[in-house]
Amino acid sequence: MFRPAWLLSLAALLGSGAAWAGGPDRPAPSGAGETADDIPGELAVDFADDVSQSGIGELFARLAVSFSPSALEADTRVEVVRVVRDRLDEVRGALEKDPRVEVVEPHARVRALFVPNDPLLKEQWHLTRVGAERSWDFSTGRGVTVAVIDTGIACEKFGPYDKASDLSKTRCVGGFNFVARSEHANDDHGHGTHVAGTIAQSTNNGIGAAGMAFDARLMPVKVLSQDGFGTTTDVADGIRWAADHGAQVINLSLGGSRNSRILQRAIDHARSRGVTVVAAAGNSGGAVGYPGGSAGVIGVSALTPNDQLASFSSRGPGVDLAAPGVDVVQQTICNGGRDRCERFPSYNGTSMASPHVAGAAALLVSLGVSDPTQVERALTQSARQLGSSAEGRFQFGAGALDAARTLGRVALERTVARLLALALVIFFLFRSLRRRAPVATPWTPDFLGPALLAGPGLLFFAPFVIGRHNDLVDLLARPLPDWDILLGASLHGILPLGTVLLPFGLTLLLFGVPRARKVIAGLAVGLTAYLLAAAALGGIHSPMGRWGLALFALANATACALLARLVLAEK
Repeated sequence: MFRPAWLLSLAALLGSGAAWAGGPDRPAPSGAGETADDIPGELAVDFADDVSQSGIGELFARLAVSFSPSALEADTRVEVVRVVRDRLDEVRGALEKDPRVEVVEPHARVRALFVPNDPLLKEQWHLTRVGAERSWDFSTGRGVTVAVIDTGIACEKFGPYDKASDLSKTRCVGGFNFVARSEHANDDHGHGTHVAGTIAQSTNNGIGAAGMAFDARLMPVKVLSQDGFGTTTDVADGIRWAADHGAQVINLSLGGSRNSRILQRAIDHARSRGVTVVAAAGNSGGAVGYPGGSAGVIGVSALTPNDQLASFSSRGPGVDLAAPGVDVVQQTICNGGRDRCERFPSYNGTSMASPHVAGAAALLVSLGVSDPTQVERALTQSARQLGSSAEGRFQFGAGALDAARTLGRVALERTVARLLALALVIFFLFRSLRRRAPVATPWTPDFLGPALLAGPGLLFFAPFVIGRHNDLVDLLARPLPDWDILLGASLHGILPLGTVLLPFGLTLLLFGVPRARKVIAGLAVGLTAYLLAAAALGGIHSPMGRWGLALFALANATACALLARLVLAEK
């Protein structure tokens, strides 16, 4: 609906990620102006150029603090001071009073920032507001298919229609046209292409605008005609078709006043197949429409740039989250999708709010959180509070979408759980081995490398330091059992790479090679840690069910641990 360093501190992971800010040479005391990237207990001190190194050393000795020079200290006289936090204000105050000191400020971390080169990104206030830029450090939606059930998408060249220029790098999978009963779900209205752009507009391609989950795949499902109207049965069929053809997320920027049981049964079917369903709340200014208010759907109301509920937005029971829905800039078609007619209008509506949430859901699924209940819980628990009163809940649900905070929390939770499980498995495994005979240390690259690769991911720290925008970095930041997500997130429900079969097969092939044994054991230990964390955390939709998957993971974890012990113990 529309109207024309390494692991940073917890605060840094969930905060805005700003690297530094300019300021006066004499900053305020350390208790003020702190940022999430400040390194605890460290100060950067810039002395006057004529101060001798012996003078610097004498001053720090008198203050009883340790220090180290910067790389260009001989020219800049910049030193890094380390001090216990209890003395931070005392030491900073003393340095600020010393006439030889020109600058004293907190020493802070910086990180690589992914800044897409899309020229209209500066106008997309809505992406900044939901934290899209920071969320891209954790996920870009690789391997996830999002179905846009709408007026179609300008996804293919067919007859008079063409693929939109700012979807050129976006992969579109096969869809269906329930209006014409054909496989060609071309957009002849413009609404669906605009909605799809918010989800997965081609990003960092030097043209147009950016999208929330720009590496996700789009599935066009046309249920609305050229004049923007459709039926509940077509929408229900579209939901079922998308769920049965590989979608993990469905966006429904449409609705009406009828609470259709046929529509509800289609939604239930989609959720049973592990599909997260997101829908616009409606533009009536009154009660939430359907499917936005249907059970099992994340209903989304619309926010203005001032975080106020848009006057047109529906409200009340059924609103689960709020997202930007005013002046949303994306590409769409004109002239009925013919003659390559394109433009980048700003639209208003809960139709524009819903795809922000659908895009954030796709980012979560790409991280391995595919169970619809867990996806909704992650999004609502990390929402930015806008009002805790009953009226506030009716308007905003759990609050405003905060994709950065959501992705940061989920990534941190899973990384910590896998690292902890890995440490415990290594401890107990080598403790049991040493009871029988001396055994080599686990802290060697040939063991620890494969263990990290299979457990938390070889570059598990990448999202917190450099981001996962690069394909290779994203691959190595994922645990080996998550690599199947890149082929298609639906595969992950049976954990094809998270079983004992891989290390067992390598054992059969390479057991006679002594140097290969620690590699195999490391791989088995990493898989053990991953599977234990998966059983504990859940969040993966599986045809085996929540507890079936947990038992499957525990059984394979046990087998991997026993195999690792056998490989290391056998002479």
